[in-house]
Amino acid sequence: MNNSKGEIYRRFVKRAMDFFFSVILIVVISPILFLVAIAIKLDSKGPIFFRQERIGQNAKVFKVYKFRTMISGADKIGSGIFTDSTDPRITRVGKFLRKASIDELPQILNVIKGEMSFIGPRPVPIGHLQKYNVGDEKRIMLKPGITGWAQVNGRNKLTWPEKIEKDIWYANNLSLILDIRIVLKTIKSILFREGIYSGRYANIVKKNNSIDKGEVKSK
Repeated sequence: MNNSKGEIYRRFVKRAMDFFFSVILIVVISPILFLVAIAIKLDSKGPIFFRQERIGQNAKVFKVYKFRTMISGADKIGSGIFTDSTDPRITRVGKFLRKASIDELPQILNVIKGEMSFIGPRPVPIGHLQKYNVGDEKRIMLKPGITGWAQVNGRNKLTWPEKIEKDIWYANNLSLILDIRIVLKTIKSILFREGIYSGRYANIVKKNNSIDKGEVKSK
């Protein structure tokens, strides 16, 4: 952090606010969580929640919670590239949950436990740790968030270096006012479904299909 006020806010005020609002929020939306859980169980076999190890503050590993949006055992089905908006492993309910960002709601439990914050860099899989370069440590110093500066400024359309750049900017400029801005931008992103799908995988598949067709014609 490059300012003392931002450091005071991060260390003392931010955690208190996270805990206070997460407890209230989980009580208020508990009926929605209950209905979503029923919908997931009726739609496909498997657990209600999806848990995966992610990198937390100071590179500490923790398990992030999400509503399951794919069929059970999706990680073992094929090794090809699916277009990110039409992945056949995503369930019918899962498509809706992803579009509305409802699949992220169980992470409120991570916030209550102190593993995450409402606002911060998105938690990434353990394998991403090797992608960090010297100077990227500021991202790891922060608690990962349900939403963040990168999330409201491109989300999945951003490349990894672009996400790192925006997360470090957030770390250097962290403040209550900035967090309020991110909350408002998050609401706008959810309402207009901005940046949910990157389109990068779709372009790769389209390119590969074009190559395959060209090979067939040449024969």
